[in-house]
Amino acid sequence: MSAIPKEAFGVDETSGVHIDRLTVRFGARTVLDDLSLRIDRGEFLTVLGRSGCGKTTLLRFIAGFVKADALAGNLTIAGRALTHVPPHQRNLGLLFQSYALFPHLSVFDNVAFGLRARKLKASEITRRVADALKLVQLSDAGHVMPAQLSGGMQQRVALARALVIEPDVLLLDEPLSALDANLRASVRSELKALHERLPNLTIVCVTHDQDDALVLSDRTLLMRDGRIAQLGAPRELYDAPSDAFVARYLGAANLLPPRVVYPVGDKRHDERERLACIRPERFTIQPLGDGPLHGTIASVEWYGAALSISVALDALPGEAVLVTAQRGHARMPDKGTRVSLRFEADDVVLVRP
Repeated sequence: MSAIPKEAFGVDETSGVHIDRLTVRFGARTVLDDLSLRIDRGEFLTVLGRSGCGKTTLLRFIAGFVKADALAGNLTIAGRALTHVPPHQRNLGLLFQSYALFPHLSVFDNVAFGLRARKLKASEITRRVADALKLVQLSDAGHVMPAQLSGGMQQRVALARALVIEPDVLLLDEPLSALDANLRASVRSELKALHERLPNLTIVCVTHDQDDALVLSDRTLLMRDGRIAQLGAPRELYDAPSDAFVARYLGAANLLPPRVVYPVGDKRHDERERLACIRPERFTIQPLGDGPLHGTIASVEWYGAALSISVALDALPGEAVLVTAQRGHARMPDKGTRVSLRFEADDVVLVRP
């Protein structure tokens, strides 16, 4: 099949990734449904979604690994039409959940593997491996065997191996899932710093962890049932979700009937098609009578510096809202206390159910 000219997509040589009307089916199941996406050169995009939403299939399509019963759509990377190009000719860096280091090879030889496969000169291999190891802060580890390294260091070796080929795009599939919570936060910071050192490197990272998206991304793509639920800056998805699904996925969200939030006379009071979304940290607890919503504290949970407080609202019998408060120096509120809740008008976002 002849290559599709890049002009057909309206991109130039500096483009990142452009996917046009991608559909993937396995049997009767549609995994990706008419999805189009433009990722700019140098952008860090995280792809979020529940298991089975299509996020890993999207990454594998970019990498060239999808073999489906039905596949339609086009892919352009750095101005090259790659829809029908085999994986080893796409110049992509890959880092998956399993780091897949060769246990019998040193760190240097693991990182050099792809360069040797490309038959580069020994001097060029030495230079590029040294640069890659320096980039991931492992300059002195070239002689070490993988079994001697911690999980976090093994991941950095795998990252250096992906970067040493100077890829057009770096693809990350759940790169932090094998790490414990403390190490995950540390490596997350390292990834962010790495992208700052390589501002022209396009990175696509699939993850199920909302913190990865909020910390790492220039933009976040949240998927649902093979389609884009919302695409935008992480703060946009958090502060202005398009619907209840997005609101809940990016963090705790109180979704209330607008009649509870807006006073009589406000045109939004009688809204029936949308819900009023208020994040827990937007509420402040006040003495009874000092806010528009009244209720009773149903529970208080302490999470170190923060308190998670459930308040049963008078206006919604049998239901409660969640309030997040910094612990500070004030005494913890007692269960059963009657309180009011205050919030600002711009703390409320109307979303589709």
